[in-house]
Amino acid sequence: MSLGAIEETKATPTSPTATPVAASAQVSVSAEEAEPALIALSDKAAEKITEIRGEENIEDSYALRLKVQGGGCSGFSYDLFFDQPQEMDRTFEVKGVKLMCDQMSLMYLVGTEVDYVEGLHGAGFKFVNPNVKSTCGCGSSFSV
Repeated sequence: MSLGAIEETKATPTSPTATPVAASAQVSVSAEEAEPALIALSDKAAEKITEIRGEENIEDSYALRLKVQGGGCSGFSYDLFFDQPQEMDRTFEVKGVKLMCDQMSLMYLVGTEVDYVEGLHGAGFKFVNPNVKSTCGCGSSFSV
């Protein structure tokens, strides 16, 4: 199941640049062994993810994959979906939600906060990513 995502940039005078993170093979970890949170979740996003997991009866072995992929008019776009961890994924838990990223996606997502917003234009997950330099006019893709 893929979850909708929208992009918002946070302008800062000294936005940090993404740096590659050393690879570590982790398939399944307990809360005590989990990686430190490199991506933040708002309370509302954590609640919505937990709600979706329950409504869709998603197995506990699945985590929410946050992914950056090529595409869109600015070069990259986000994707969210429940998936089983792979050998080279970084897995961590934030506010009771199991998250995972592949190494390539993680270097673009370090420092990002994922929020859930509802408004006149619909509802969805919003990425507040300090690494983003520009977005396209529709807000669905970004460049770094």
